[in-house]
Amino acid sequence: MKGFCKGRRNRGFPFLLLLVLATSPRLGWTQQPTAQEAGPSVQHVGNLEDWSSLSLAGSQLIPGKPLLGEKGDFQQFTRELWQVKWRLGDPIDLYVIRPKGVAKPPLILYLYSFPSETDRFRNNDYCERITSGGFAAVGFVSALTGHRYKMRPMKEWFISELQESLGSSVHDVQMIINYLATRDDLDLSRVGMFGTGSGGSIAILAAAADPRIKAIDVLDPWGDWPDWMAKSSIIPETERPNFLKPEFLKKVEPLDPVRWLPKVRAQVRIQRVLDDMTTPQTAEDRIEAAAAPTVKVLHYKDVMQLYGSGSGGSIFQWVKDQVRPAPEAAKAPEDAGSAHPQTAETGHKD
Repeated sequence: MKGFCKGRRNRGFPFLLLLVLATSPRLGWTQQPTAQEAGPSVQHVGNLEDWSSLSLAGSQLIPGKPLLGEKGDFQQFTRELWQVKWRLGDPIDLYVIRPKGVAKPPLILYLYSFPSETDRFRNNDYCERITSGGFAAVGFVSALTGHRYKMRPMKEWFISELQESLGSSVHDVQMIINYLATRDDLDLSRVGMFGTGSGGSIAILAAAADPRIKAIDVLDPWGDWPDWMAKSSIIPETERPNFLKPEFLKKVEPLDPVRWLPKVRAQVRIQRVLDDMTTPQTAEDRIEAAAAPTVKVLHYKDVMQLYGSGSGGSIFQWVKDQVRPAPEAAKAPEDAGSAHPQTAETGHKD
């Protein structure tokens, strides 16, 4: 399947979009910063960033004052659109979706694969699913993706600038958690993350860097960069030789999920769709082999099996269960994947 990557060209379309429909028009900003409320400028001379490091320790990202774009009040949830910024020319649309009736809910970060947009976070049915059970949801897109891809030469895109795309996004996750920690309406002791494709890779790297992330659920994460670059269907054949050069692979080597997955201390689930060619099976095999014995792995033979197993929001249940407050914890339901008669749960067990 192919999809549209805004601002550049057609790329492989993340199949998890089949799970949700998002047709609402894009929300506009209703508040503009004044000189008094703009906060520290990201043009500060100390605004430096080390993309080769997962940690913020080697970077000096200075957050400006978050700007509220819009707030919606619905029967089951409230939805806020914030603009956050700590990097020159790279404002981030951040959706904070909270369930009603829960004072300080645990929260799940949602990051979908390149290419993706934020439309799903404006879909009311989707928002009801991800907040069901009393969980807050925080949604955004990665660097060089969606509204964050602009003012760049056409030859520069998510893969060609993979070190920047991954490094910036891993830092963004930590900066977003820092911002959420300044609020008094979320439980920052219970943070999970759900990621697909490149978003799954970023979730693995962010969890390795930030112990505040207690659980991650990743679907077909990208990784094992030499093999991934050689075989991934998302890469045009005319560009593939550029990404197999030793100098390119050396730049992205420090950001390989295969390297960092064994060091993640959070609870981890890996879901694999075996006919997905964006991440070739050989690369997914290496990612799975790098996982600790406690990691849960689910296999689906194709996207339709995943769709059947994860409908109705059940695909999000596992990561919710991992960060559920202890007094409310109940016996975890059987994984949606293993409940399907053709789904094989293999490898590791919780």
